[in-house]
Amino acid sequence: MLALEMFRSLPRTVAGKAVGSRLPGILSGYAAPLRLVTIDAPVVDRPGWARLKTRLSGICGSDLGMLSGQTSLYFSALVSLPFVPGHEVVAELLEDCEDLPAGTRVVVDPVLTCAARGVEPCDGCAAGATNRCSRITVGDVSAGLQTGFCHDTGGGWGQQLTAHRSQLHVVPEGYSDEQAILIEPMACAVHTALRAGVRPGDRVLVSGAGSVGLFATFALRELTGAGEIIVVAKHGHQRELALALGATEVVAPREVLRRVRRSTGAFQLKPEFSSPYLLGGVDVAVDAVGSKQSLETALQATRAGGRVVLSGMPAPADLSAAWFRELEIVGTYASAHADDAFAKATELVAHDAVTQLSKSVASYPLHRWREALDHAHSTGRLGTVKVAFDPRSTQ
Repeated sequence: MLALEMFRSLPRTVAGKAVGSRLPGILSGYAAPLRLVTIDAPVVDRPGWARLKTRLSGICGSDLGMLSGQTSLYFSALVSLPFVPGHEVVAELLEDCEDLPAGTRVVVDPVLTCAARGVEPCDGCAAGATNRCSRITVGDVSAGLQTGFCHDTGGGWGQQLTAHRSQLHVVPEGYSDEQAILIEPMACAVHTALRAGVRPGDRVLVSGAGSVGLFATFALRELTGAGEIIVVAKHGHQRELALALGATEVVAPREVLRRVRRSTGAFQLKPEFSSPYLLGGVDVAVDAVGSKQSLETALQATRAGGRVVLSGMPAPADLSAAWFRELEIVGTYASAHADDAFAKATELVAHDAVTQLSKSVASYPLHRWREALDHAHSTGRLGTVKVAFDPRSTQ
């Protein structure tokens, strides 16, 4: 089968660490540790596993960070190279999988839990917190925190992959593939909204208006009692999308503190040789980007004792505010079975505003991977919510 494969390359990894943040487009294309290859289709010959044919597979911010060398080395122990990326997947079953017949269209919950690995449930999995699985390096398949980071399972950036029944969620009749590809990232947003612990009437700041921030905004509005939701957006079209998905107001990065100060009565201070911050602020802030700037914006705009939710994979940042203002820092990774996140997400993507978003999904064949990755790096500027690979396409 044809697939894009990430491989180990020390020179390219070093290059990415050195200049990836300044030249992400170049590194995610010509200097990325990624290659188009013809390989055997992955097979896991264990009960509950089945082969799937990929229909669409999204390009996530974590994929771009991995390819441009910006992902923390913390994760190097949680993958098995070489692997086929792609954890946002719409596919159809090539064979029966327990109660699901061949031909069923599914979306994949990518987390490789104890059930998928054929081991006794760890404490996290037993409690339904499957995204906190402690056994993601052992069992029936090689190390991999998710499908798309595991050598044995393959990923959506290939024509076929394999998945366990516990990972599969049936796509309802009438949903387009473009709509279905938004279910997995929306499930992550559902988990973010539930982890944020928003109380009725709380003021919430969402730092970032890419797909993560937009979906988080929508989930916060639909699933919590949030009052004012202020979204930070760089581009004009993001403003319109954020408002359509439930934002009270959308502000540019340079306007955040002024806007929050006006609505909360906070005091703004300007330290020497550093950026300003507030004494006072919002009750909850969600960092939906993971950059140093977005995380520090969230920290600087949150009141003492408030909560900062890390929805994007975080970059190193100044955590002084977290210490001094006793902020609660909450991580939110993937989604959990206990949240019933995929069922909730499937309902949310049927909303008119999200259905409209699905019409902007841009898909590429595998052989145009450099073009696809360049597009994915520029989604904010170009107005695209999601870029995906269609391994069936040859155009």
